[in-house]
Amino acid sequence: MSVSSRVARASAAILMAITVTASLGGCSWFRKGPRGDYALVQEQRPLEVPPDLTLPDTSGAMALPPAAGGQAAQRPAAPAPTASASGFVVRGTRDEVFERVGPALAGIAGVAIATRAQVLGSYDVSYRGSDFLVRVSEVEGGAYVSAVDPRGVPATGEAAVQLIAALQAALAD
Repeated sequence: MSVSSRVARASAAILMAITVTASLGGCSWFRKGPRGDYALVQEQRPLEVPPDLTLPDTSGAMALPPAAGGQAAQRPAAPAPTASASGFVVRGTRDEVFERVGPALAGIAGVAIATRAQVLGSYDVSYRGSDFLVRVSEVEGGAYVSAVDPRGVPATGEAAVQLIAALQAALAD
């Protein structure tokens, strides 16, 4: 046997040993690695929560409405606005005052009520060629009756000021 054939046999044996070792590396008997939850696909692994993590207090996060027959929580009333020519404060709840404003508006000559929205607390009125809202909102000490223009700001036009003055006199009774 020649030297070249011995080298060929030795290299064939080494190549075969490398191939067998590489193929056995895929066998589960020879593989060493994580087992249990870590062997799962990443989406199936349970979440780890660090031991020093503390959860915020969520006990008051969602207030449930009272049971049937209970009192609903009242939101605090807004402070009464300062007196102005376009509004005034009347004693009573918002709903009581709203019910009194309708007949008072109807009793003033020249007032046309286009719409009435009790949920919003407003009357859409037309008076002396001007269109504006008469709004009733809850404030500390009663309800605030005011004239509001289409932009949502206090109406300061002559017709609005005159109507609010007449309405204040009518509700004073």
